[in-house]
Amino acid sequence: MTIWTARPETADDITAIRDIDLAAFPTSGEADLVDALRTDPNAWIDGLSLVAEGSDGTLAGHALLTRCHVDGAPALALAPCAVRPSAQRTGAGSAAIRAALDAARSLGENLVLVLGHPEYYPRFGFTPASRFGIRAPFDVPDEAMMAMALDGTRPVPTGTVQYPAAFGV
Repeated sequence: MTIWTARPETADDITAIRDIDLAAFPTSGEADLVDALRTDPNAWIDGLSLVAEGSDGTLAGHALLTRCHVDGAPALALAPCAVRPSAQRTGAGSAAIRAALDAARSLGENLVLVLGHPEYYPRFGFTPASRFGIRAPFDVPDEAMMAMALDGTRPVPTGTVQYPAAFGV
C-alpha cells in the first residue's frame, strides 16, 4: 500500500499537476481551469493547491480550493480534484482533499463547496448544499452540489454560488 504525503504545491509541481489533470479527465478542460485559476488573484489562495506525493517523489493526486462566493459572502470551491489513473483508489485523492480542507481550516475559512460524485465526497463531511440553503448557478442534481462548514459554530451564507470567471458559468 502506498503512503501518500500531502503538501502545498510548489512552482516545480505545476507541470506535474497539469499532467495529472490531463491523465485524469477526458479533455484538457480541468487542466486549463487550474492554469486560469492560478492567474486570477481574486480566486487563487496560496497554500490551497495540494498535491499527494508518493514516497518516491512522484505526484499522483491534486486538490484545489479557490475563492468563490455565496451571494457575496466568501466561500471556497473544491475543483478540480484529480488522481492519475494508475493511482486511483489508493488514497492519493483523499490525502490531497483532507490536506486541502485542513489548510483551509487553518486559514480561517469556513464554507467549502464541491460539485461532484455524491458517493465520494460525503466521506469528507460534505452534504447536499441545499441543506444550507445554497444552490448552484446552473441546473445540477441536488445530491451532486455539496457543501461543508469547516467550523460548525460559524454561520453559513445562503443563496447562489458565484464561481470565479475561469469556471465560465
